[in-house]
Amino acid sequence: MIPRSRATGRAIFYQAFYRLPLPVRRRLVKLAVPKYIVGAVTLVRDTEATGAGRLLMLRQPPGKGWSLPAGLLNRAEPPVVGAARELFEESGIRLPPSRLRPAAPNAIVHAKGWVDMVFETEVPASRTELAVDGAEVFEAAWHPLDDLPKLTWPTARLLAYYDIGPLAGQFPPLIPDDLP
Repeated sequence: MIPRSRATGRAIFYQAFYRLPLPVRRRLVKLAVPKYIVGAVTLVRDTEATGAGRLLMLRQPPGKGWSLPAGLLNRAEPPVVGAARELFEESGIRLPPSRLRPAAPNAIVHAKGWVDMVFETEVPASRTELAVDGAEVFEAAWHPLDDLPKLTWPTARLLAYYDIGPLAGQFPPLIPDDLP
């Protein structure tokens, strides 16, 4: 239970806050709420793969590890549209946003102030031409899920949320089961 003096103070604050004009309230909320950078990531699986399956991976500068097709969203861009755009820009795979479905979990909130919106799709690798620009992406290739190449730390951590890769089972962190 909230102490009476604290509850009274909160009530006075909210009464004053909701009397302010909407633009002022929005500005105050923007100043007080943490800011996040939002990106879109796509897990592209090979429909023709046997065994554990294969995943499309990218080697990007500086080239010391492999990552997933991903990038930042443009202003007001829907996450699924951004994921489809980044997939095309980085791998040459052009899919309509309707072919991408939200992964579970769909949003990964990172401690350093960014959020990844994650989507999944499948394509047949033998009939899918990969095209990279050599600047933003050095190489794109299909890798078996049970034998992934050296991954970048953010990629290894993100894949662990889906029980893939060397950190599988270590994320997400345990969430307390008691009420706040």
